[in-house]
Amino acid sequence: FLNINVGGESFQIACKAAARYPITRIGKLAIYTDPVKKLKLCDDYSVQRNEYFFDRDPSIFHYVFHFYRSGVLWIRDEVCPSHFVEEIEYWGLHLKYSQRCCRILLEEKQDELSEYLKIQKELEAELEPLDSAEHFEGKCLGNFRKKIWDLIENPYSSIPAKIIAVMSSFFVLISIVGMTLSTVEEMKQKIGKKWMEQVEMICAIFFTSEYLMRLISSSSFQKFLRAAFNAVDLVAILPFYIQILFENLDEADTLYHEELHKVENVSKLGKVLKLIKLMRIFRILKLARHSTGLRAFGFTMRQCYQQVCCLFLFIAMGIFTFSALMHSAEHDVPGTNFTSIPYAWWWAAVSLSTVGYGDIVPETVVGRIVAFGCISFGIILNGMPISILYNKFSDYYAKLKAHENET
Repeated sequence: FLNINVGGESFQIACKAAARYPITRIGKLAIYTDPVKKLKLCDDYSVQRNEYFFDRDPSIFHYVFHFYRSGVLWIRDEVCPSHFVEEIEYWGLHLKYSQRCCRILLEEKQDELSEYLKIQKELEAELEPLDSAEHFEGKCLGNFRKKIWDLIENPYSSIPAKIIAVMSSFFVLISIVGMTLSTVEEMKQKIGKKWMEQVEMICAIFFTSEYLMRLISSSSFQKFLRAAFNAVDLVAILPFYIQILFENLDEADTLYHEELHKVENVSKLGKVLKLIKLMRIFRILKLARHSTGLRAFGFTMRQCYQQVCCLFLFIAMGIFTFSALMHSAEHDVPGTNFTSIPYAWWWAAVSLSTVGYGDIVPETVVGRIVAFGCISFGIILNGMPISILYNKFSDYYAKLKAHENET
């Protein structure tokens, strides 16, 4: 027998049983006759006890010990897959010696662990600051730029930084409210329009100064421009200046063009200005910079994009299927709205979403049966991803909040 001591626990393995697997560490220990080679395989050797000592995990060695007795490597659910694989590799065993069911469970646990570690790494990167203290070392006015960067970017660094973060969110809300009120008929009068323009100008000045302070204090301009939040900030301030540019072009056109061309240019520029003003709605995305909930929602959508795309695929299949069935059932009815399959797409989309506007309804019995099937399919379809998305959102939000508190 081989006397084996693993982490303080003693085992006895028959030399004949160990020699059946000569490529393993214990198998080599059984077949080697040179004492020097045997000592290289273990961590220590007791001459008095004739015992080989290994400074390894004894709980995992129980599986190895059972393997030499039975020839099968069993794996329990409670073991850590990474630690188990590391230990059996040390002992020279391979997963091929285990049963197929054990291998499948271990591989599933390994995939879950790797996915968990990947998500943890991405969550930490989500809250990792764009520039840390070491990035400013050796740069021109490094300490001063670091202070400005913390003041604008890190609201937890000081009370003034927290005040600026609150002001940023406040100006975003004021800007959105101003854009909303500018569409009210009463606010389109001269006095109301003037007030809205002044509010828009103040918000644009604040956003511009905030963006320039971030740009100037950044340690790397290229890294700054590639950041998603900074792109949102740029989109938030560009419409104001583009609007001023187009308005000046509009005034110049009225001086140098004839009356007909002037009207055409005013019409074209008006449409462009409406589109540019609409881009101001993206300012609400600036709230995600200081909102853990919005970050968690965006992170959830990125992690669950496969499920979301699969959901859209099912919706598209349902729309095409039930619109075709409804057209077949209703196209012969006089005055029907289901004159073609494309005309039935809107009805199918509304029914699948369980909104049910009631603007288009079937009139035949077969059509109502199809409608019932469409609504039932929509209820099942909408209920499938809700629990998955909500559970992941709650989990990611809690982890982001915990990482944020630690930071």
